[in-house]
Amino acid sequence: MSILTIQSHVAYGYVGNRAAVFTLQRMGFDPWVINTVQFSNHTGYGSWQGDVLSPAHIQNVFAGIKERGVLPQCQGLLTGYLGHPDTAKAIVAIHSELGEQAQPLWCCDPVMGDYGRGVFVHADIPDYMCQQVIPKSDIITPNQFELELITGIKIVDIASALEALHIAHAMGPKYVLLTSYVGKDHAAPGEICILASDAEQVWLTTTPYLNLDPLPNGAGDAVAALFLANMLHYDDVKVALENTTGAIYAVFKNTLQAGARELQLVQSQAELVEPKDRFIAVVV
Repeated sequence: MSILTIQSHVAYGYVGNRAAVFTLQRMGFDPWVINTVQFSNHTGYGSWQGDVLSPAHIQNVFAGIKERGVLPQCQGLLTGYLGHPDTAKAIVAIHSELGEQAQPLWCCDPVMGDYGRGVFVHADIPDYMCQQVIPKSDIITPNQFELELITGIKIVDIASALEALHIAHAMGPKYVLLTSYVGKDHAAPGEICILASDAEQVWLTTTPYLNLDPLPNGAGDAVAALFLANMLHYDDVKVALENTTGAIYAVFKNTLQAGARELQLVQSQAELVEPKDRFIAVVV
Protein backbone atom coordinates (compact mmCIF):
# COMPACT_ATOMS: atom_id res chain seq x y z
CA MET A 1 0.00 0.00 0.00
CA SER A 2 1.46 3.33 -1.06
CA ILE A 3 1.23 6.78 0.55
CA LEU A 4 2.60 9.98 -0.96
CA THR A 5 4.08 12.08 1.84
CA ILE A 6 5.11 15.68 1.15
CA GLN A 7 6.88 17.25 4.11
CA SER A 8 10.15 18.64 5.40
CA HIS A 9 13.27 16.51 5.79
CA VAL A 10 16.11 16.72 8.30
CA ALA A 11 19.39 14.82 8.36
CA TYR A 12 19.40 14.67 12.17
CA GLY A 13 16.33 14.08 14.27
CA TYR A 14 12.73 13.12 13.64
CA VAL A 15 10.36 15.73 12.25
CA GLY A 16 8.36 15.93 9.03
CA ASN A 17 9.16 13.09 6.66
CA ARG A 18 11.84 11.77 9.01
CA ALA A 19 9.09 11.08 11.54
CA ALA A 20 6.43 10.01 9.05
CA VAL A 21 8.36 7.74 6.68
CA PHE A 22 9.74 5.36 9.30
CA THR A 23 6.34 5.22 11.00
CA LEU A 24 4.55 4.41 7.73
CA GLN A 25 7.11 1.78 6.75
CA ARG A 26 6.94 0.11 10.14
CA MET A 27 3.16 -0.09 9.71
CA GLY A 28 3.45 -1.83 6.36
CA PHE A 29 3.14 1.04 3.89
CA ASP A 30 5.36 2.06 0.98
CA PRO A 31 5.91 5.82 1.29
CA TRP A 32 6.62 7.90 -1.81
CA VAL A 33 8.62 10.76 -0.36
CA ILE A 34 8.78 14.34 -1.57
CA ASN A 35 10.77 16.69 0.64
CA THR A 36 9.92 20.37 0.91
CA VAL A 37 13.16 21.29 2.68
CA GLN A 38 16.52 19.61 3.28
CA PHE A 39 17.83 20.79 6.65
CA SER A 40 20.54 19.54 8.96
CA ASN A 41 18.11 19.52 11.88
CA HIS A 42 14.76 21.01 12.85
CA THR A 43 14.53 24.71 13.57
CA GLY A 44 13.70 24.20 17.23
CA TYR A 45 17.45 24.09 17.93
CA GLY A 46 17.72 27.73 16.89
CA SER A 47 20.33 27.13 14.19
CA TRP A 48 20.41 24.86 11.16
CA GLN A 49 21.89 24.47 7.70
CA GLY A 50 20.26 23.54 4.42
CA ASP A 51 17.80 24.72 1.84
CA VAL A 52 14.11 25.23 1.26
CA LEU A 53 13.16 23.37 -1.92
CA SER A 54 11.12 25.28 -4.47
CA PRO A 55 7.52 24.53 -5.45
CA ALA A 56 8.88 23.75 -8.94
CA HIS A 57 11.15 21.10 -7.40
CA ILE A 58 8.20 19.53 -5.59
CA GLN A 59 6.12 19.46 -8.77
CA ASN A 60 9.01 18.07 -10.82
CA VAL A 61 9.57 15.19 -8.40
CA PHE A 62 5.86 14.42 -8.49
CA ALA A 63 5.93 14.53 -12.31
CA GLY A 64 8.67 11.91 -12.25
CA ILE A 65 6.57 9.65 -10.02
CA LYS A 66 3.63 10.16 -12.38
CA GLU A 67 5.79 9.07 -15.33
CA ARG A 68 6.24 5.69 -13.67
CA GLY A 69 2.52 5.07 -14.13
CA VAL A 70 1.99 4.20 -10.48
CA LEU A 71 -0.43 6.91 -9.34
CA PRO A 72 -3.45 4.51 -9.30
CA GLN A 73 -1.64 2.62 -6.51
CA CYS A 74 -1.64 5.66 -4.20
CA GLN A 75 -4.00 5.17 -1.24
CA GLY A 76 -3.00 8.11 0.91
CA LEU A 77 -1.60 11.63 0.80
CA LEU A 78 0.11 12.99 3.91
CA THR A 79 1.08 16.65 4.26
CA GLY A 80 2.34 18.79 7.12
CA TYR A 81 4.19 22.07 7.50
CA LEU A 82 3.77 24.09 4.28
CA GLY A 83 6.08 27.03 4.92
CA HIS A 84 5.01 29.20 2.00
CA PRO A 85 1.72 29.72 0.11
CA ASP A 86 3.38 28.68 -3.17
CA THR A 87 4.26 25.32 -1.60
CA ALA A 88 0.65 24.96 -0.50
CA LYS A 89 -0.53 25.72 -4.03
CA ALA A 90 1.81 23.07 -5.44
CA ILE A 91 0.41 20.47 -3.03
CA VAL A 92 -3.19 21.35 -3.90
CA ALA A 93 -2.30 20.92 -7.60
CA ILE A 94 -0.69 17.55 -6.86
CA HIS A 95 -3.80 16.44 -4.97
CA SER A 96 -5.92 17.38 -7.97
CA GLU A 97 -3.70 15.37 -10.33
CA LEU A 98 -3.74 12.40 -7.97
CA GLY A 99 -7.52 12.51 -7.94
CA GLU A 100 -7.60 11.91 -11.68
CA GLN A 101 -6.08 8.44 -11.23
CA ALA A 102 -6.68 7.44 -7.61
CA GLN A 103 -8.78 8.26 -4.56
CA PRO A 104 -6.15 8.81 -1.89
CA LEU A 105 -7.19 9.63 1.65
CA TRP A 106 -5.64 13.06 2.25
CA CYS A 107 -4.45 13.56 5.81
CA CYS A 108 -3.46 17.17 6.38
CA ASP A 109 -1.67 18.22 9.54
CA PRO A 110 -2.51 21.95 9.46
CA VAL A 111 0.71 23.09 11.10
CA MET A 112 0.34 26.78 11.86
CA GLY A 113 1.12 27.44 15.52
CA ASP A 114 0.84 26.48 19.16
CA TYR A 115 0.30 27.97 22.60
CA GLY A 116 3.31 29.96 23.74
CA ARG A 117 4.57 30.47 20.19
CA GLY A 118 1.47 31.79 18.46
CA VAL A 119 1.22 31.56 14.67
CA PHE A 120 4.65 30.73 13.25
CA VAL A 121 3.91 30.32 9.54
CA HIS A 122 3.82 32.80 6.65
CA ALA A 123 1.04 35.35 7.18
CA ASP A 124 -0.91 34.09 4.14
CA ILE A 125 -0.89 30.43 5.21
CA PRO A 126 -3.85 30.41 7.65
CA ASP A 127 -6.29 31.88 5.12
CA TYR A 128 -5.05 29.64 2.33
CA MET A 129 -5.22 26.63 4.63
CA CYS A 130 -8.84 27.38 5.55
CA GLN A 131 -9.98 28.32 2.04
CA GLN A 132 -8.12 25.84 -0.16
CA VAL A 133 -6.46 23.03 1.79
CA ILE A 134 -8.79 21.99 4.61
CA PRO A 135 -11.93 21.84 2.38
CA LYS A 136 -10.15 19.33 0.12
CA SER A 137 -8.69 17.22 2.94
CA ASP A 138 -10.28 14.00 4.20
CA ILE A 139 -8.53 14.09 7.59
CA ILE A 140 -7.12 17.02 9.53
CA THR A 141 -5.02 16.65 12.68
CA PRO A 142 -4.79 20.05 14.41
CA ASN A 143 -3.56 20.70 17.90
CA GLN A 144 -5.88 22.68 20.17
CA PHE A 145 -4.38 26.06 19.20
CA GLU A 146 -4.75 25.24 15.50
CA LEU A 147 -8.34 24.05 15.86
CA GLU A 148 -9.17 27.35 17.58
CA LEU A 149 -7.44 29.24 14.76
CA ILE A 150 -9.29 27.29 12.08
CA THR A 151 -12.75 27.58 13.62
CA GLY A 152 -12.65 30.80 15.64
CA ILE A 153 -13.82 28.91 18.72
CA LYS A 154 -11.97 29.27 22.03
CA ILE A 155 -11.78 25.75 23.46
CA VAL A 156 -12.21 25.81 27.23
CA ASP A 157 -14.28 22.67 27.86
CA ILE A 158 -15.69 19.66 26.04
CA ALA A 159 -18.75 21.60 24.84
CA SER A 160 -16.60 24.18 23.06
CA ALA A 161 -14.33 21.44 21.73
CA LEU A 162 -17.33 19.67 20.21
CA GLU A 163 -18.53 22.95 18.70
CA ALA A 164 -15.12 23.49 17.12
CA LEU A 165 -15.10 19.95 15.74
CA HIS A 166 -18.55 20.52 14.24
CA ILE A 167 -17.39 23.69 12.49
CA ALA A 168 -14.25 21.95 11.21
CA HIS A 169 -16.33 19.17 9.66
CA ALA A 170 -18.56 21.74 7.99
CA MET A 171 -15.45 23.04 6.22
CA GLY A 172 -15.03 19.71 4.42
CA PRO A 173 -12.98 17.04 6.23
CA LYS A 174 -14.62 13.69 6.99
CA TYR A 175 -12.44 13.09 10.03
CA VAL A 176 -10.89 15.43 12.59
CA LEU A 177 -8.26 14.41 15.11
CA LEU A 178 -7.73 16.94 17.89
CA THR A 179 -4.25 15.88 18.93
CA SER A 180 -4.13 17.64 22.30
CA TYR A 181 -6.99 18.56 24.60
CA VAL A 182 -6.67 19.55 28.22
CA GLY A 183 -9.98 20.36 29.85
CA LYS A 184 -10.89 20.24 33.52
CA ASP A 185 -14.17 18.53 32.62
CA HIS A 186 -12.40 15.46 31.18
CA ALA A 187 -8.66 15.63 31.86
CA ALA A 188 -7.66 15.53 35.51
CA PRO A 189 -4.39 17.15 36.58
CA GLY A 190 -1.55 15.18 35.02
CA GLU A 191 -3.66 13.92 32.11
CA ILE A 192 -4.09 14.85 28.46
CA CYS A 193 -6.74 13.81 25.93
CA ILE A 194 -7.00 13.20 22.20
CA LEU A 195 -10.35 13.52 20.40
CA ALA A 196 -11.35 11.98 17.08
CA SER A 197 -14.56 12.70 15.19
CA ASP A 198 -16.31 11.45 12.06
CA ALA A 199 -18.98 14.20 12.24
CA GLU A 200 -21.53 11.77 13.67
CA GLN A 201 -19.67 10.62 16.76
CA VAL A 202 -16.74 11.87 18.83
CA TRP A 203 -14.38 9.61 20.76
CA LEU A 204 -11.89 10.57 23.45
CA THR A 205 -8.80 8.87 24.86
CA THR A 206 -7.00 9.96 28.02
CA THR A 207 -3.38 9.28 28.94
CA PRO A 208 -1.00 10.41 31.65
CA TYR A 209 0.75 13.65 30.73
CA LEU A 210 4.47 12.97 30.39
CA ASN A 211 6.48 16.06 31.23
CA LEU A 212 9.11 16.17 28.52
CA ASP A 213 11.12 19.36 28.67
CA PRO A 214 11.70 20.53 26.06
CA LEU A 215 8.80 18.87 24.28
CA PRO A 216 10.30 17.03 21.28
CA ASN A 217 9.47 18.40 17.86
CA GLY A 218 7.83 16.04 15.38
CA ALA A 219 5.17 14.50 17.62
CA GLY A 220 2.37 15.91 15.47
CA ASP A 221 4.05 14.53 12.34
CA ALA A 222 4.22 11.06 13.87
CA VAL A 223 0.61 11.25 15.09
CA ALA A 224 -0.68 12.23 11.64
CA ALA A 225 1.19 9.33 10.05
CA LEU A 226 -0.09 6.91 12.70
CA PHE A 227 -3.71 8.01 12.34
CA LEU A 228 -3.66 7.90 8.53
CA ALA A 229 -2.06 4.46 8.52
CA ASN A 230 -4.58 3.13 11.04
CA MET A 231 -7.51 4.58 9.10
CA LEU A 232 -6.27 2.93 5.91
CA HIS A 233 -5.78 -0.37 7.72
CA TYR A 234 -9.03 -0.46 9.70
CA ASP A 235 -11.40 2.25 8.37
CA ASP A 236 -12.58 2.69 11.97
CA VAL A 237 -12.13 5.99 13.81
CA LYS A 238 -12.33 4.45 17.30
CA VAL A 239 -9.73 1.79 16.53
CA ALA A 240 -7.49 4.31 14.78
CA LEU A 241 -7.69 6.66 17.77
CA GLU A 242 -6.89 3.92 20.30
CA ASN A 243 -3.96 2.59 18.27
CA THR A 244 -2.59 6.06 17.61
CA THR A 245 -2.87 7.05 21.27
CA GLY A 246 -1.10 3.92 22.50
CA ALA A 247 1.67 4.27 19.93
CA ILE A 248 2.49 7.93 20.55
CA TYR A 249 2.33 7.37 24.31
CA ALA A 250 4.97 4.66 23.90
CA VAL A 251 7.15 7.03 21.89
CA PHE A 252 6.82 9.75 24.53
CA LYS A 253 7.49 7.29 27.38
CA ASN A 254 10.64 5.93 25.72
CA THR A 255 11.80 9.46 24.90
CA LEU A 256 11.36 10.52 28.51
CA GLN A 257 13.15 7.45 29.84
CA ALA A 258 16.05 8.06 27.46
CA GLY A 259 16.30 11.71 28.47
CA ALA A 260 16.43 12.48 24.75
CA ARG A 261 15.72 15.67 22.81
CA GLU A 262 14.53 13.72 19.76
CA LEU A 263 11.60 11.32 19.50
CA GLN A 264 12.68 7.75 20.14
CA LEU A 265 10.83 6.31 17.14
CA VAL A 266 13.29 3.55 16.30
CA GLN A 267 13.40 2.40 19.91
CA SER A 268 9.57 2.37 19.95
CA GLN A 269 9.07 0.70 16.59
CA ALA A 270 7.34 -2.46 17.83
CA GLU A 271 4.79 -0.35 19.72
CA LEU A 272 4.00 1.73 16.65
CA VAL A 273 2.26 -1.43 15.45
CA GLU A 274 1.25 -3.09 18.74
CA PRO A 275 1.23 -0.65 21.68
CA LYS A 276 1.70 -2.25 25.08
CA ASP A 277 -0.40 0.37 26.86
CA ARG A 278 -4.01 0.50 25.63
CA PHE A 279 -6.21 3.53 26.14
CA ILE A 280 -9.88 2.83 25.47
CA ALA A 281 -11.77 5.49 23.53
CA VAL A 282 -15.07 6.65 25.02
CA VAL A 283 -17.89 8.49 23.30
CA VAL A 284 -18.37 12.13 24.33
